[in-house]
Amino acid sequence: MDAPVIEAQPRETGSKAAREIRNENRVPCILYGRTVESTPLQIPIAALNKLIYRRTAPVAQVEMDGKTWHCILKDYDLHPLTDRPLHADFQALEEGDRVTLTVPLNYTGIPIGQQNGGDTQQIARELTISVLPGSIPSQIEVDISELAIGDSLHVYDLETDYEIKTSKNQTLVTVVAPQIETAPTTEAEEEAEEAAELTEEEREELTEEELAELEEAEEGEDAEGEGPADEEGGEQEYQ
Repeated sequence: MDAPVIEAQPRETGSKAAREIRNENRVPCILYGRTVESTPLQIPIAALNKLIYRRTAPVAQVEMDGKTWHCILKDYDLHPLTDRPLHADFQALEEGDRVTLTVPLNYTGIPIGQQNGGDTQQIARELTISVLPGSIPSQIEVDISELAIGDSLHVYDLETDYEIKTSKNQTLVTVVAPQIETAPTTEAEEEAEEAAELTEEEREELTEEELAELEEAEEGEDAEGEGPADEEGGEQEYQ
């Protein structure tokens, strides 16, 4: 997959140095790997934001002082209020060493169930996989066009060339039947339904006031069900 190039600069360590870096719209980072010595560096905040929020695997080429590392964005910290990146960890990839990372899902096709009025619900939007560096996918393509109403797709349904670390029972997508909205019942109707469900013994336990309220509710329901009485002789003609 194509990886963006990020121009990095060396940095000093310590909280004071980190604050100065952030004030310059840059992010303090660390780069490490099996054969790479832990290297503190800094990168533009805009470059890190693009890597965090792009809908592809978080792979990048980090360049500094004439050196280039093929990396993944392994971890990052965001400010709890502003979501501004505060720190990031880059892991250098080693040829032949499997790496674990999170890759976005890309659902393709329109489910049959949705075409028949169902509602498609995407439960998962990414998967954690273990893969060799040369086989990292930018996205995981998942065809959902054959799903009917009531069908679901799980991790165990996928056929891939890499090891999936996400639970095999994780639901990815489900297609549910459309919800039918019912008209809300009025308070009087609810009281009448409750009265109809009462047994004779339960009625005897009610106070006179409660019993009167129930009878009033029942009478109101009966009155709503009656239409206007037709006058004898049919419709009256007006001159």
